[in-house]
This record gives sequence, C-alpha cells and structure tokens, in this order.
Amino acid sequence: MAVQANTGQANTGQANTGQANTLAAATLPAEFTDLAPYSDWILPTERERYAKRLASTMEQMQAFYDAAFPRLEAANKYLENFPLADGLPEPERNLLLLMMSLVMVSFPIEVWQQPRVPDSGAAYLDLIIEPRV
Repeated sequence: MAVQANTGQANTGQANTGQANTLAAATLPAEFTDLAPYSDWILPTERERYAKRLASTMEQMQAFYDAAFPRLEAANKYLENFPLADGLPEPERNLLLLMMSLVMVSFPIEVWQQPRVPDSGAAYLDLIIEPRV
C-alpha cells in the first residue's frame, strides 16, 4: 500500500528547488509515511540532488538527515524485496531516491558542516550516465 505525501514545506521549512519533483505529492510505501515531509528530496538524478544540497541550508539538511538516517536500515531491508532488474514500483522507487538524497547530505552533515566540498573552489564533477533505477 502506498500513501500520498505532501512536499512538507509547512512542516520542515524546506523550499522545493523546483527541479524534477514539481508534483504536489509523491508516493512512498505506507511503512515510510514518516518521511513524507521530505518528499521534496525525491529527485531522480545526482545532478538534481546535488543542486538541492547546495540550495539547502544546513538546518534543512540536518532536519532531513535526522528524520531519514534512523530509517536507512529499514528502508534498505524493505527495498531488498524489490529486484532492480524488474523495475521498481513508484512508491519503492521514490523511497530509493529519497535514500540516495540521504547519502548526498551525509558528508555535509557528518563531516564538512557545510553544503559544499571544502577547499574545492569551483571544481565540479558531473555524472555522464545515471544508474538505472
């Protein structure tokens, strides 16, 4: 069973970057409705996740991290029941993308204490091919 989730802007103070996830709602598996306020982090590409990270404050990333990190193991265990080769149903794909965003914010939260990579200047790495999800 999937549950519609709002963007959570009222609950988290997070502003949607307007990229990719422009829908008013995204679905997540029912077991993960507690993450619904962070559906604006459901972004399909690394480039969009990185842009969201750079556009977010440390407080916004910390709130997302604090909510999602404790759910990472359960999400991983849940998603193991859905082979990637078969294509993921939308709620499960959204959960996977949300966890990919969690990975994107983990270094800024755990190590750097800032959205950008320290001492990297204007350097930027870009994926040429996205993983197939």
